[in-house]
Amino acid sequence: MTGIARPLRALAVAGAALLAMTAAAPVAVAGPVTGTGPGTEAPQEFVDLRSVDPTIITEMRYPTAHNFMGEPVDGYRQPVCILTRPAALALRTAQRSLLRQGYSLKVYDCYRPQRAVDHFVRWAKDLDDQAMKAEFYPSVDKTRLFEDGYIAENSGHSRGSTVDLTVVKLPALPTRPYEPGEELAPCFAPQDDRFPDNSVDMGTGFDCFDTLSHTDDPRVQGVQRANRQFLKKTLTDLGFVNLAEEWWHFTYQPELFPDTYFDFPVARRSVAGH
Repeated sequence: MTGIARPLRALAVAGAALLAMTAAAPVAVAGPVTGTGPGTEAPQEFVDLRSVDPTIITEMRYPTAHNFMGEPVDGYRQPVCILTRPAALALRTAQRSLLRQGYSLKVYDCYRPQRAVDHFVRWAKDLDDQAMKAEFYPSVDKTRLFEDGYIAENSGHSRGSTVDLTVVKLPALPTRPYEPGEELAPCFAPQDDRFPDNSVDMGTGFDCFDTLSHTDDPRVQGVQRANRQFLKKTLTDLGFVNLAEEWWHFTYQPELFPDTYFDFPVARRSVAGH
């Protein structure tokens, strides 16, 4: 064997050993599912809430321009509430209880793709875009949205077991659509002065970037506090955990996907046949 052949043979043996080790190693699956190709379909554990309980009112905000950015959010192709099946089934149980008392749940947001969260982050970094400030963050400087926790680079919604919702007194009155460019009122204004919502009075509107949105803020009293506690008790009795900073935000536990942030689009096609 020549002097050149020996090192070549050694290199080949080392390469073969490395390949064998790689083949034997387990492959970890983590992080977001891509939004193209196979990733456009949600895992079988996800369902359209309406297929589980069509009586729950759906008012998805992010496919519309009535949100803190003032435009439809990336990844929301249709106004459909997608959740993991256990979370959806728990909401069905809550709804049955509420219907007997003359109320209904209403969802504002459910599963949220990572691309939507990325859209939030881009918007938050654009300090010149403050078109919806007067309604959604009238008392907060946009430079503080990350520091104060209103915007983050990941959201529990992307794991599929978190939902934003409220309670509506039946019979539910229709809510008029938002007209882009209309005069805005602060989200913490008295109920009759805020953008109309057919829900019970929670003291602030949905997605109100203000400490008054904290579920147990001591400034919120009377009927408004009672309504928040009614919603909270109804859901926590069934396994949901409330985010203390947002009266509308609940996560069903244990989560099916506690470490995975999905990115399939919000569309009926994503959960067709589930």
